[in-house]
Amino acid sequence: MSITGGDVVDLGRGLYAWLPPKRGWGLANCGLLVSTRGALWIDTPYDAVLAGQFLAESTKRLPDGVSIDRVIVTHANGDHFWGAGVLPDVEIIATREAREHIHYEPTPKQQHALVATGDPATALGAYLGRHFGPFDWSQTEPVQPTTYFTGELELTLGEYPVQLSALPSAHTTGDLMVHLPAQRAVFSGDIIFSSTPARPGDHPVHWAGPLSNVIAACERVLATGAEIIVPGHGPVLDRAGVRDHIVYLEYVRERAHALHAAGIPALEAARRVIAEGRYPELGLPERLVVTIGSEFRQLDGSELPGVLQVMTDVAVVAQEVEQTRESEGPAEKRSGPAEK
Repeated sequence: MSITGGDVVDLGRGLYAWLPPKRGWGLANCGLLVSTRGALWIDTPYDAVLAGQFLAESTKRLPDGVSIDRVIVTHANGDHFWGAGVLPDVEIIATREAREHIHYEPTPKQQHALVATGDPATALGAYLGRHFGPFDWSQTEPVQPTTYFTGELELTLGEYPVQLSALPSAHTTGDLMVHLPAQRAVFSGDIIFSSTPARPGDHPVHWAGPLSNVIAACERVLATGAEIIVPGHGPVLDRAGVRDHIVYLEYVRERAHALHAAGIPALEAARRVIAEGRYPELGLPERLVVTIGSEFRQLDGSELPGVLQVMTDVAVVAQEVEQTRESEGPAEKRSGPAEK
């Protein structure tokens, strides 16, 4: 069963945001910038099916004789990166630091095999099947950036400046943000996961940290003066929405630091923060296992475990959360965050 659909939002002056049809793992926002002299993508969907849909919507908005010849990758997670394969021979731009994260993740075919052969009787197998089963990477070859940069990189697309800023370790070790001054817009990548009352989102997941760097990156987004902020996941935000997200990040950081100081192990700390239920509108609370684990590693200098170990812990905690909801009864379950 594949995921289909997606909304295209016209942000003005040749800029569009493609928003996936629902929330969940792997469903990232993407951007299209069009001029009479060329076009580019900001991030790509996760698999060839979704990338093909984004390409079809993009093609409808291209002037005659214009093609997409650049892809800017805000970070190297596959859900922002692997769909670039539907655009052969394009320039793919990423930070030099993104190479480290590329090596951390499995290849597309490895991930496809892992999901397809997972044992649904185990917490990990059931979780991967539920959340990643709809994607198809069986024929997806690894994608590699063609242009790396450090610091700042300024491009032009026709009359539009495109300003890329590499960020210190935050969501991953190779994040960047894209500032489009003419459109008063920023594509933040996954330093921001957004939510609004009309379109609730999911808990962020941060693989590197520290959270102080994620918060500082959000402040850099605001410092551009942009009025339109397209996060890595979730609805398009205004400046107030970014400030609200900073409040969330500060809460998670404060709780992680307090629990670390109390000698609570990272996994148990994540369980405790989830149990507090501070943000019940957000889905996938088990992702706090990743974010709090990353913050603990920043505090104590421990090594990053393999992605399978991390995801096993996530799956076990997700199972615990679901069992708790079931034990609470129908009324409480209805008031909790919807799984989509």
